[in-house]
Amino acid sequence: MFLAAGAIAVGASARQAEPLYKDKSAPVDQRVDDLLGRMTLHEKVLQLQNRASGKADQIDGIFSGQSYGTTHEMGMSAYDCAVMYAKLHEYMRSHTRLGIPVLACAEGIQGIVQNGCTLFPHALAQGSTFNPGLVERMTAAAGEEASAIGIRQVLSPVLDIARELRWGRIEETYGEDPFLIAEMGIAFVKGYQSRGIACMPKHFVAHGSPSGGLNCASVAGGERDLYNLYLYPFRRVIRETSPMAVMSCYSAYDGVPVSGSRRYMTDILRGELGFDGYVYSDWGSVERLMTFHHAVATREEAARMALLAGIDVNVDSSYETLERQVEDGQIPLECIDEAVRRVLRVKFALGLFDGSTVDTASVVGIVRNAGKVALAKEVADESAVLLENKGGILPLDTRKYRSIAVVGPNSSQALYGDYAWTGPDTDEGVGLLQGISELVGDEVAINHAEGCDWWSRDTTHISEAVDAVRNSDVAIVAIGTRSTYLGRGPKYSTAGEGFDLSSLELPGVQQQLLEAVAAVGKPMIVVFISGKPLAMPWVKENADALLVQWYAGEQQGRSMADILFGRVNPSGKLNVSFPRSTGNTPCFYNHYATDREEPFDQPGSPEEPKGHYVFDKPEPLWNFGAGLSYTTFEYEKCVMSDSVLRSGDTLTVEVTVRNTGKMDGKEVVQLYVHDKVSSVATPKQQLKAFAKKLVGRGKSATFTLTLPVSELAFYNADMQEVVEPGEFEIQIGAASDDIRIRRNVVVER
Repeated sequence: MFLAAGAIAVGASARQAEPLYKDKSAPVDQRVDDLLGRMTLHEKVLQLQNRASGKADQIDGIFSGQSYGTTHEMGMSAYDCAVMYAKLHEYMRSHTRLGIPVLACAEGIQGIVQNGCTLFPHALAQGSTFNPGLVERMTAAAGEEASAIGIRQVLSPVLDIARELRWGRIEETYGEDPFLIAEMGIAFVKGYQSRGIACMPKHFVAHGSPSGGLNCASVAGGERDLYNLYLYPFRRVIRETSPMAVMSCYSAYDGVPVSGSRRYMTDILRGELGFDGYVYSDWGSVERLMTFHHAVATREEAARMALLAGIDVNVDSSYETLERQVEDGQIPLECIDEAVRRVLRVKFALGLFDGSTVDTASVVGIVRNAGKVALAKEVADESAVLLENKGGILPLDTRKYRSIAVVGPNSSQALYGDYAWTGPDTDEGVGLLQGISELVGDEVAINHAEGCDWWSRDTTHISEAVDAVRNSDVAIVAIGTRSTYLGRGPKYSTAGEGFDLSSLELPGVQQQLLEAVAAVGKPMIVVFISGKPLAMPWVKENADALLVQWYAGEQQGRSMADILFGRVNPSGKLNVSFPRSTGNTPCFYNHYATDREEPFDQPGSPEEPKGHYVFDKPEPLWNFGAGLSYTTFEYEKCVMSDSVLRSGDTLTVEVTVRNTGKMDGKEVVQLYVHDKVSSVATPKQQLKAFAKKLVGRGKSATFTLTLPVSELAFYNADMQEVVEPGEFEIQIGAASDDIRIRRNVVVER
């Protein structure tokens, strides 16, 4: 078939009239430059701001024909949100002058924060799995839900380091070790990215060690801590996953407000770490340059300081002042253009300009389907940490224990943490009591009483728990903390964002409850459900067993029941050490030798006061990497690829582990490094590799660990990154304080 010449001419003319930025075959940078050249100053400044979405019928009233950089919605069901985003995306295409899409964001640290999405375990629980592959599967599943809803950016992962245990946000971290954090963060980002969802590592930088444990307080430290410790997870996640966004932090480091610092947000983040996406302010962090840090006197100055520092998208209202500041000559237009260019580049890279649609019909089949709920339980199963099991009381034998008391303030309520979509006193998930009841059915009698709440000094109900225990063969006591998403009306939280503790003792009267239950004389199993470690020396001395369950998502009760009764063998390892007391903090494992080892005296006790400490010892109750199993593992053999290494080499270590018990189980083989002599202090030991694998009973398995020589680098006295030649001890074990094999390697020049 032939077309008339006139028709060909019309078609060619139409193609020529199409703006370059709408040509999906054109290079992204060319499309960005073309669009940027067509935008007014007002349109540009709107791209540097976030605008909250509302209901589908409110879109025009909220956006008024204008496109913004990002948007969010936190109150709708997954389906209603998908309907709204479908209409919003179409609105941006057809009712704005240039058709610039808006980037829909959501919290996604433990699943998507839209009502009805799958509630996965929180970040601290993800970290205790020591299984990056499992976390990658989890975020790929959450990414499917995000994509179905129309969300293309999640505001996670958190790469903060859990060194200050009074801080309420420990639950959002992967733990105290920068290597583990990097490994988990990389897996987290890869999972989401596999479903076309951009991630936003946060909080850049050094946010997780605030003074006094108070959220947003300043962080003390020098250049060496900054480079050796706090930048490490960001450096690796940026290098190995190329995330499209990074979130700045509220806090100051060494007295400098980070969100107002060009050195931190541009010179280091972009220049040294190679980040090339856009930077998103933590909520209110720009205005806090004025109201909190008092670094500037006005909103205008706060906006100018943040923009020039490198904050591209602001979530408070300060960036409304940018347009006037450009017109008044206070901010060069080039600075606006550069920030807008970064935002647009991400939108083009995500395909938002190229017919991105939301298939609302797919939401019901994708969101919180059976496969994802099963995956949530799998993550929970691998996250629980068994710390005490005296006399092998666990797993429980229903033939021996015909009645069970399930008591304690955390016994009946499912607990999720501060970034799940549930509110206080909701029942979307399965709590411990329900999980146990479902498992034992009519086979075992259950006596339940909470005994006390999780926060107050009310002791009037402890007797109810004592009665329940007295009428049972064994007691399961569920204690710990509670936290609820800050945007959902948290009530009486003892952990979570903005809920920091001055004391790390058990809140309320939980200690009195434990002592009263123990006085009955029945076997006592403590289930510690929490978002952070607390000081529990009494539990270590008196409980028959201790299981730690960081907030484990919607299947937490079924997971814990399966572990208690032996259907699941626990395999989690501690990713954050437990203190002996509040004064025993910090208690992280990777300390300098000078910080714990005292050559002049031995630690004292209440019975025999001595020195350093007078009444205690500085070591934690339970160390990083610890975690028991219902089976036993023997480390049979270790083969290293070499004992002399040079720059650019990678050491390969093969460790053979035999399951010598009576149950299949998963072991986490951990490799630590000790630099024997270094020109500046280095940690006593540092995790540098780990691997998790199922080993059948009576069988052996080989674990392969790799250690690049570059991982031995540190910043010396001249702040140069170096690998100093010399001898290093390679430590292989089941925990940082359970080293089974030691080998030496030499690094030559």
